[in-house]
Amino acid sequence: MKLILLMDMKKSILVLGVVAFCVSLASGKVVRRQLSIFPNSVPETETLANETMEFVYDYRCCVDTTGALKDNISSDNMLLQIGPAGLSKFSSYKNLTVDSLIMRSTSEQIANAAMEGKLSTGEYMTIYKNYPSGKLTHTEKICQDWLRYEEDLPSQEWELTDSVTNVLGYECQSARCVFRGREWTVFYTEEIPLADGPWKLHGLPGLIIKASDEKGHYTFECIGIKSKADRPITIYKVPFNRVNRKEYYDTKHRYEVNPYAYFEATTGGHVTVTDEAGNPSLDAYDPIELPFEYLELDWK
Repeated sequence: MKLILLMDMKKSILVLGVVAFCVSLASGKVVRRQLSIFPNSVPETETLANETMEFVYDYRCCVDTTGALKDNISSDNMLLQIGPAGLSKFSSYKNLTVDSLIMRSTSEQIANAAMEGKLSTGEYMTIYKNYPSGKLTHTEKICQDWLRYEEDLPSQEWELTDSVTNVLGYECQSARCVFRGREWTVFYTEEIPLADGPWKLHGLPGLIIKASDEKGHYTFECIGIKSKADRPITIYKVPFNRVNRKEYYDTKHRYEVNPYAYFEATTGGHVTVTDEAGNPSLDAYDPIELPFEYLELDWK
């Protein structure tokens, strides 16, 4: 059953969401909830540096590890921008496109595009390495809140292995490590001598061009390379909530198990959830059990 989510349009934002219910013969009902919020404008940005190279990764994650959902893979294209002095930014390529569209559109055009399913956002997670120097900065929008935390640039204890493969014409060697609860196998190429990679992965004598955790729940694979690039590396100028890594995961989890209640508690807005017949959904505000685990398993 599909439910449509509507919001009082007195607010200056458009909210469009979908709730999907799927039945699992093994465990009963599996619930996924999504709350998509489209602003009428894009925040201002601060330029940190100009990039010198950029890499596009196909990012896939399993949103239902129970096997109950047929469509259990979420995907996005992510952009790794390489800057000077080890600075890099890993963010959603789709969101760059959405930002550009919003900046060129009226509020009415944005609303119509969203209602017609022509506007969808990507992964809000953004990872900066060596910003500031020696640190990793993670920013993310959760509902209407912008969160930011910093940590020492994490290291991975890599074990080199004998496997080789070819990605985009580059010869790649393999390595593996256990990082924050997941065992990762990656392929890197010394033909691109950058000790960087997707997400928080880095520290090998070449760019990590492909990565997967042991269970295949999360994968990154480079699908495009631009060796001469000058796109600015930016960060949103928004009032970030400064948190630590555990507080970030606590907030993310609180939102994802009950997004409508989180929205009302943090914005003062009101959400009404109805089915396709227009009847109120009485259990829409009941907390759910997430059928997946986060990238880092050590946050609890």
